[in-house]
Amino acid sequence: MTLEQILTEIRSYVGVLELAPQSGSEHPEISWGDFFFYYAPDGEVPRNRQPYATIVTKDYPDDVESRLDAPDRWRLNIHVGSQLFTDLLGYPPESIEESTVDFSETDTFLPHPLYGAYGWVAVVNPGSRTTTRALAALHEAHLADQRRVERRQARGGAGPRPRLMSPGDHAARAVAANTAQRDENHNDHCREPGHARVREFS
Repeated sequence: MTLEQILTEIRSYVGVLELAPQSGSEHPEISWGDFFFYYAPDGEVPRNRQPYATIVTKDYPDDVESRLDAPDRWRLNIHVGSQLFTDLLGYPPESIEESTVDFSETDTFLPHPLYGAYGWVAVVNPGSRTTTRALAALHEAHLADQRRVERRQARGGAGPRPRLMSPGDHAARAVAANTAQRDENHNDHCREPGHARVREFS
């Protein structure tokens, strides 16, 4: 499955917000070309929580084992929680043995190289072996994020519980912080394909 096909699927989710900083923007260069997904039906980048899924297209300084700097390689990261992590990989997050994992393997469910212990899975270049279950996991992650948001709203806007760091966290936080401070006259826009809200920066 191509990256564009994955994006098309995610963009069909009701209430999804896609944060996609582009090359040359004022956002941190490390985030250019990557994608961060939230449940945010108001179209505003959340300031108090991290994305439920990311797509990264390059190595990060502390995350190089997937070899994403090689041509035509990218990685889908999904926060699935302990139970689904176990179903997909055959062992729970707390049982990861990094010495036995080839984090560069393609079309295979892997623990995220940095955040697997927190219930994040990763797939480098999803293909025929992983696409169906990866799409199902993505949709469930979106619904789980929606449930979290709705629970907080039901509590009357109470602040969120502290959350563990997530894949792309340093980039996502920096981008979200910059977004919160932007003047509305900057050259950013929001478009809505179906029910999805997509924010792109250029």
